[in-house]
Amino acid sequence: MGKLDRPCHQVAALDYGHRWIGSSFYFVWLDNNLRKGPATKEGEAGELWAVHGGGFYHNKKYLVAPDDLPDHLHWFKYEAYFTWISGFLLLGVVYYYGAELYLIDRTKADLSQMEAIGLGLGSLAVSWLVYDGLCKSPVGRNNRLLGILWFGILTGAAYGLSQIFSGRGAYIHVGAMVGSAMVANVFFIIIPNQKKAVKAMLAGKRPDPALGIAAKQRSLHNNYMTLPVLFIMVSNHYPMTFSNPYGWAVLAGIALSGITIRHFFNLRHRGEVKTGLIFLGVLIFVLTMIFAADMQHRQSQALAPKNAVTYADVAPLISKHCTACHAAQPTHEYFDVAPSGVMLETKAQIQQYADRVRAQAVDADMMPLGNETGMTMEERAILGAWINSLDAEKAANGAGQ
Repeated sequence: MGKLDRPCHQVAALDYGHRWIGSSFYFVWLDNNLRKGPATKEGEAGELWAVHGGGFYHNKKYLVAPDDLPDHLHWFKYEAYFTWISGFLLLGVVYYYGAELYLIDRTKADLSQMEAIGLGLGSLAVSWLVYDGLCKSPVGRNNRLLGILWFGILTGAAYGLSQIFSGRGAYIHVGAMVGSAMVANVFFIIIPNQKKAVKAMLAGKRPDPALGIAAKQRSLHNNYMTLPVLFIMVSNHYPMTFSNPYGWAVLAGIALSGITIRHFFNLRHRGEVKTGLIFLGVLIFVLTMIFAADMQHRQSQALAPKNAVTYADVAPLISKHCTACHAAQPTHEYFDVAPSGVMLETKAQIQQYADRVRAQAVDADMMPLGNETGMTMEERAILGAWINSLDAEKAANGAGQ
């Protein structure tokens, strides 16, 4: 195992994230399913009866607050806080401590570690200030317009970050921007407003209804941002997205698909079944994947070498870009042994792992890590052409038998 490890942090971030997303989905669903009945009193928004786990539950929501504050009051906040804390630790350990490997791509921008970290942290702060400013401006009174502007800003950020960071680094920072805005909504708006309401009740005063309205707006925004963030959390498993020459556009398409699907379910829970939305969401996703595959194919075709490629052409590339890590005795400072036991020092070894090399270094730009050796797209195309020739040779031998 290499010196730079991260599984525990990934598990923690995903675990807390699932809890936060689950509670977000549940409370928006609950809001949309509240109904007024004969027993609904003045000041109550509605109620919901539910059955689960062999028992019955009776939920009520008050327009502002109940007349008497109960002794036991549960606050939904720690799921959000621990999601962000564990995610930020993961960002720091992997992408900042390991900036040379995972964040910086010197073929795009020759950044120092501190410059890259500064740009990353700055993007988180600026995104929150812009989003919060929009919410508090006259634009904030129109959720649809606000959503369109925020989506456009994030798409622009994805494009800009993809020009200076590695594909994975750009994606994770867009996710961190959205996730930070979501948790800041909880920390700066939702929970403080709830505390003000509780304080007013304890003082025998009627809470300001505007507090609840503002908190509900931010909670609704968080609900729509959950699916894009969830995808970004696992996007490193899908290199055809972040390694794509138009990775920023692919991310925008996937995010738009998730937002559309989320909107379908939010409307459905209110009793407004708009089936066309679910098909639109799926169509956006399918078209995005077709676009991603086509862009990768066009790039590979444009860079494909004109002449036949031999092992003599490939060996120097492997030596330059791969064997510092993938050797019996790695010389790279971050690895004591070859990652995943993959060694690429001989022709036989390269042939053995050819499919994995193609997936990591040709179909995606995940290797070399952070492209610290400056492997060009032309070099990747040469490597891919040689691996393809191996496949053709195997197919011919198989047909001959």
